[in-house]
Amino acid sequence: MRKVRNSGLGTEELKALESPSLDAFIARLPKVELHLHLEGSIRPATLRELTQNKSWLWQKVEDWVSERERDSYAYGNFQKFLAAFALVTLMLEAPEDYALVTTRLVEWLAEQNVKYAEITLSAGVILWKKQSVEAVFEAISAAASESERRLGVRVQWIFDAVRQFGADHARQVLDWAGRFRSRGVVAFGIGGDEARGPAELFTDVYRQARDLGLHVTAHAGETVGPESIRVAVELLGAERIGHGLTLLGDPSVVALVRERRIPLEVCPTSNVATGLLERFEDHPLPRFLKSGLVVTLNSDDPAMFGTSLNEEVGKAARSFALSRPQIVEIGENSIRAAFLAEDEQARLLRELHAQAGASS
Repeated sequence: MRKVRNSGLGTEELKALESPSLDAFIARLPKVELHLHLEGSIRPATLRELTQNKSWLWQKVEDWVSERERDSYAYGNFQKFLAAFALVTLMLEAPEDYALVTTRLVEWLAEQNVKYAEITLSAGVILWKKQSVEAVFEAISAAASESERRLGVRVQWIFDAVRQFGADHARQVLDWAGRFRSRGVVAFGIGGDEARGPAELFTDVYRQARDLGLHVTAHAGETVGPESIRVAVELLGAERIGHGLTLLGDPSVVALVRERRIPLEVCPTSNVATGLLERFEDHPLPRFLKSGLVVTLNSDDPAMFGTSLNEEVGKAARSFALSRPQIVEIGENSIRAAFLAEDEQARLLRELHAQAGASS
């Protein structure tokens, strides 16, 4: 890394000189992403690809893109974001649509030097739309396999249930996840409205998921308090927590998560865009690190929030004055938290350390 000597330049001037090298350092690091929704990854150009032969959708797409550009990807509150997410999913009318967005997402990941991603598929929404989960999975699985051969990005899948639809709905999603466990579905989780779908409702479903050999995750502490995180860990057996934004509100829950080494899938831009935080700088990420928690960085719904994994890492580094060793440590956390065999984790760690050393 080129050192910038302090020759009387002010802080802002030094930042301006150092920023490009920081961006280059981040760009070169091999990465893993764990909290990434397929449906939230559809960028405007891909939306236009999807709707070019669907005149009834074209105006909806143009309106949606214009609104995002005008409002800088701010939704105001979580319910408005859920409504926007539902609109985007309605544009996915056929398995070929899902295949297209999978291909475009993996291409985007490759551009960011992401080597492995666990992509969440909203299987619960597919059921809600009365589409075939089997046909959709066949399409995205084939698209991901082709993209891996072409680009070297490995993908596995997390099937997500809509928690406000209840336990019976979640059980249907789990049934499909179990059917495809041998074909790259590594985990089951719940997302959506935490307040209307408390974690306690899904204790039996999660037990069944573990019995099937699936890993389990949960969005928790995103829109409600830290008790949701406690329940997700103690009753559901969640191996990772999505967001965990309210965790610090209860020291006993912090201790629980720290002692069990439960990784947090942190997504700061998401929390700002959905109105849960006013500014990126308000995120508790530095306090998470100070508390000895396992932190990973993720983009969540990157196209809907105007971000990417590289941008999340860069924003976090600048907003919280993260050192390069801390950036690498967060990358290590993501690799170790991935639902991968130990030898695969070890290979990714070697790649990360080699590139981090070469970039210093």
